[in-house]
Amino acid sequence: MLFWQQLGGLFFMQTTECIEQHPSIAAGREVEQLAPQRLAPQRFSFGRLVRRLPWQRLLVPLVLLGALLLWELVVYVGNYPAFFLPGPRRVAQRFLVVLRSGALLSHALVTVSEVLGGLVLGLSVAFVLGYLLAKSRTLERILSPYIVASQAVPIVALAPLLVVWFGAGMFSKVLVCALTLFFPVLINTIVGIRSVDAELKELMVSLRASRWQAFRYLELPAALPVLFGGLKVGVTLSVIGAVVGEFVGADRGLGFLVNLARGLFDTPLMFVALFTLMAIALTLYLLVSGLERWVLHWRWPQE
Repeated sequence: MLFWQQLGGLFFMQTTECIEQHPSIAAGREVEQLAPQRLAPQRFSFGRLVRRLPWQRLLVPLVLLGALLLWELVVYVGNYPAFFLPGPRRVAQRFLVVLRSGALLSHALVTVSEVLGGLVLGLSVAFVLGYLLAKSRTLERILSPYIVASQAVPIVALAPLLVVWFGAGMFSKVLVCALTLFFPVLINTIVGIRSVDAELKELMVSLRASRWQAFRYLELPAALPVLFGGLKVGVTLSVIGAVVGEFVGADRGLGFLVNLARGLFDTPLMFVALFTLMAIALTLYLLVSGLERWVLHWRWPQE
């Protein structure tokens, strides 16, 4: 009798365990456990609220405002003279004076013209030569040592020679801009063309595509992300090249304005010219970034 009682108890425990482990029963218990959590009101989280605010859009003006306040505080505490370190208010007053006279706009237009000319020349030569070097290993072995060695010569040392050879006009400044941005754009072009998938190249060959078709429909679209990276670097370097060329020899342009302000100890005017150069470089960079997002919109599908 005791044996049958033990056997019945064992059978009852195994049956209960099987019922408890059944998927439907387990899922039902999970739902019962999660139901109070779902129905319970969410607690207020200050961190979640902060993350939802558009802080990224406000960071730039807030940082700029903080930098201006710190700058004004340093000038006020140190009691520095205007020729040594002018305050933001004095720089803003000088900016308005130069802007109303038209001098700032005329010098800025000259520098922008030199930058755009250098961009067109430098990007064209760098892209064509970079494509040829990417497609021909022999040509790369011949030219790459000379191209790399040329980068050891500072553009500041090369600019006076260009002014002597081509004069103090705009063309020498355009050449300086082109040489400044040439190397990074060249390297990015080579890397971009060579980053095309080999299987896609074989597919174009199997479709009997011509060289132009392979370039238009495969190589150029695949290399565009890297090319835009080089273009972003190039547009900022071109502004530096224009200023270097104007430092060497020029009678107009923002670089000339910086030299003029330095000779007159007009430090607020120097700050105005420098901030204008920053604005030009930032505008060109934002334009290239906008063009990149428009051309490569498929890279940001979530936006």
